[in-house]
Amino acid sequence: MIIPKQFLKTIKRTGLGKNLFFEMRYDDQGSEIKDFILNQKPFNESKILIAGKNFGCGSSREHAPWALLDFGITCVISSSYADIFYNNCFKNGILPIKIDEEKIKQISEYSLRKEEIKVDLNEQKIIFGNNEIDFNLDTFKKKCLLEGLDDIALSLK
Repeated sequence: MIIPKQFLKTIKRTGLGKNLFFEMRYDDQGSEIKDFILNQKPFNESKILIAGKNFGCGSSREHAPWALLDFGITCVISSSYADIFYNNCFKNGILPIKIDEEKIKQISEYSLRKEEIKVDLNEQKIIFGNNEIDFNLDTFKKKCLLEGLDDIALSLK
């Protein structure tokens, strides 16, 4: 669960990052679970999230991408997404990349080295070490991300 229901009572886009993956990040007393990867350095400052398949399932409200963005995540890499979540990411300035599971595994293993992984939106490449993985992206959605356009900005154009 990206963000539990008790934190969905707001329409503010800020302040939700602390509750991201709440049930996995914190114990019953509210203390951080040290073994959870986003509670460890350097992953607690990640801009890229490598996720499992069907990521965002059950997270149809915009609070899910808001929580990711407020935490600092601007890109999610997965093999598949829940449709509403996927589209909400674009609407909120998050790049959801779809690549096959074998490539996800390759990037995940590399990430354990705690070395930098880069995403080049212009070139549509994920760069890690000496490796590059290309990803596909709708031209219009790419333009919106590059120009910082949301639904309101598009309607004003």
